[in-house]
Amino acid sequence: MIRTPLRPLARILKAREQGQNPDAIEAENIRLRHEEDRDRARNRAEGRLLVMGIAFFCAFTVIGVRMGTLSGSVPEEPTAQASGSPIIGQRSDIVDRNGRVLATNLDTHSLYAQIPDMIDPAKAATDLAAIFPELDAEELLKDFTGERRFLWIRREISPEQMQAVHDIGDPGLLFGPREMRLYPNGSVAAHILGGATYGREGVSSAEVVGVAGVESFYDDFLRDPANEGAPLELSIDLTVQAASERVLQGGMMLMSAKGASSVLMDVHTGEIISMVSLPDFDPNDRPRVLTAADGAGDQSDSPLFNRAVQGVYELGSVFKIFTVAQAMDLGLINANTMIDTSGPLEWGRFRIRDFHNYGPALSAEDVIVKSSNIGTARIAMMIGGERQRAFLGTLGLLEETTVEMVEAPTGDPLLPANWSEISTMTISYGHGLSSSPVHLATAYSSLLNGGYRVEPTIIRQDGPQYGDRVVSEQVSTTSRNMLRAVVDHGTASFGDVDGYEVGGKTGTADKPRPTGGYYEDRTIATFASVFPASDPQYVLIVTLDEPTIETLGEERRTAGWTAVPVAAEMIRRVAPLLGMRPDVESLTPTGVTLTSN
Repeated sequence: MIRTPLRPLARILKAREQGQNPDAIEAENIRLRHEEDRDRARNRAEGRLLVMGIAFFCAFTVIGVRMGTLSGSVPEEPTAQASGSPIIGQRSDIVDRNGRVLATNLDTHSLYAQIPDMIDPAKAATDLAAIFPELDAEELLKDFTGERRFLWIRREISPEQMQAVHDIGDPGLLFGPREMRLYPNGSVAAHILGGATYGREGVSSAEVVGVAGVESFYDDFLRDPANEGAPLELSIDLTVQAASERVLQGGMMLMSAKGASSVLMDVHTGEIISMVSLPDFDPNDRPRVLTAADGAGDQSDSPLFNRAVQGVYELGSVFKIFTVAQAMDLGLINANTMIDTSGPLEWGRFRIRDFHNYGPALSAEDVIVKSSNIGTARIAMMIGGERQRAFLGTLGLLEETTVEMVEAPTGDPLLPANWSEISTMTISYGHGLSSSPVHLATAYSSLLNGGYRVEPTIIRQDGPQYGDRVVSEQVSTTSRNMLRAVVDHGTASFGDVDGYEVGGKTGTADKPRPTGGYYEDRTIATFASVFPASDPQYVLIVTLDEPTIETLGEERRTAGWTAVPVAAEMIRRVAPLLGMRPDVESLTPTGVTLTSN
């Protein structure tokens, strides 16, 4: 900036010529300069005041608008925001085929202690033990007065328990928000769902991870935020599952069995509509694995053991239909071919006998109806071991099942080390090869649905899921007719359910001893059924472990007296739930003349 000099030379010279005082010019210029500085300072101050006024106006306007918004909103308690990002987002729900919730999430709180902040550890320990009976006051006090600085007390607490802890009033007892996995139906479908627990934990959140069943198999899917909360839809029907469990539980108690299982499968899709294993458990309070210290010599005694998937048993005569069906498909026999049943059938030091003496010969159909071991073994000898093994492989009986559960690989079938001729004969009637009820349900579905291989699945499917053909349609139809005859006038007569045309095959197998040989008074009783036999829709497998019932003055252990009545009652209960109407033949009036008035 260029400033005007206080004593400009031109004006000084002019003033001297006119006889004026040059100092007056300097004084005037000084006065004018002061006035300019004053005006400039005033304008600067007025601008600052204007800016401050506008700022205060905006601030009070925002505050007023916020106060108006709060006065018109619903009052809510403030919630504390956890520092940092949560460990994991919400886990997806699991639903049945009709959208009914099987597993979901529930907001709850955890309880932990910041021990350095506690005021009265002794009182806190005593009061906590009163609220949570499973806690020990002395152990808590030892932890509170030791060297620890942090202690988890309960991973999950109810609102009532939270209030009771809050009333203790100790600042060292703190709560953390978290989600817990909730199974609203309790023990229903427990082995299918499996259960969940906590992985990584923090005071503000926790990671929920699956530990068994579909919760573990689909853990990545259920935890994936990209699914945007889409539920996992299973193939099971909740009402059918609950009814099956109730019937099987009653049958197990009535037959004094130590365990039981059932599998209901859609023969065209391989969908498992219900799968039950007893004894079971509540996944909301999943029990721990049994150890030797608990006196558990066999993990199959644990309620966590899934008998339907992990239970690998010799299933007995239910395998006979596979032998006869293969022989028919190979053109070796037909339903009316007479089979030599004279016995006993000897092979080396082994002797194969029938439960009754059926005479010198039976038709192939009667071999199934009367359940002849000798007749089935002779048919197996016609087939040969190599072809038998290949056929059972096409039915999925020689490999682990593909059902979507982490337990599936543990149910790997037990095969003979050497598939000899005697193995071929014994396997033909269900001994010498062990498989699970899910294996059996898959094989029966593949054989009886028209002859197409299906794969077992716990996920809902859309329409039939046919694989390769395993037998011709004619052989499939003939096999269904044979199984219907077994129920109509054979070993499974107690399995007939009016209106549902049940077909099936019984199987009673002695349980093997751990040291070799077989028990004489312990059996696995199985009934493999299909309904309706003329137009198959579902296969039902019912297995009882060591059943026995006193009837007609005798102790009975065979499947015809134990597993068959239980399966019949189950079909009677669940068929209407599946939307199946009983096919009851209407009576045509005879000897009646219709007239009109």
